[in-house]
Amino acid sequence: MSKDFVSAIIPAAGRGTRMNKSINKQYITLSGMPILLRTIIAFDECEEVDEIIVVVGKNEKDIFKKQVLDRYKIKTPFKVVTGGDTRQESVFNAIVKTDERTDIIAVHDGARPLISSSEIIKTIDGAREYGACILAVPVKETVKRIDENGYVKKTVNRSSLYNIRTPQTFKADILKEAHLSAIEKGIVGTDDSFLVEQNGVNVKIVKGSYTNIKITTPEDLIYAQEFLSYRRK
Repeated sequence: MSKDFVSAIIPAAGRGTRMNKSINKQYITLSGMPILLRTIIAFDECEEVDEIIVVVGKNEKDIFKKQVLDRYKIKTPFKVVTGGDTRQESVFNAIVKTDERTDIIAVHDGARPLISSSEIIKTIDGAREYGACILAVPVKETVKRIDENGYVKKTVNRSSLYNIRTPQTFKADILKEAHLSAIEKGIVGTDDSFLVEQNGVNVKIVKGSYTNIKITTPEDLIYAQEFLSYRRK
């Protein structure tokens, strides 16, 4: 049986205003290397990935070339596309540029540089078996539901609650159909899994690592730097 052709989409067009930086957070340095470059390298070194598509912000191709392409030679065939006004539009811009041979599409946040090859492969295997799967970790903290005035109404049973990570990985036709349906129906979601769910497809959870955080605030950057130091040791 021939190997599935896997395309990895890395959206990196968001501004990340909570970092309080003048540049896109993807290009902030993490232990001497731009966050986005670390993310790309993780996929470049994954033997299951056949193609990488990076989505950059409007007017950011020059900084992408300077901070990524001029610093590292990507071995995997890759494309660079311009993002839309929303993450959903950005991912769709990349979907339409995937190789015609693509069987599986993995979508991973550019600001999650601590992803491992083993986690990427787990989601690819999950998509192969279930059609749609997402990386996630069980919720560890106590969760409360509150009313409109901020009073606690209920302590939620967290045994069935998960914090969602990426990659979110799907058979290509499932993800394409979900995005096209969302456009037709005017559905807007915060992640690709939501669009797939709205299209009537069951999505399988694949357990990942708590270290696979999204760099959103300055505190996240400190945590990521500490983890990289620990990994090197």
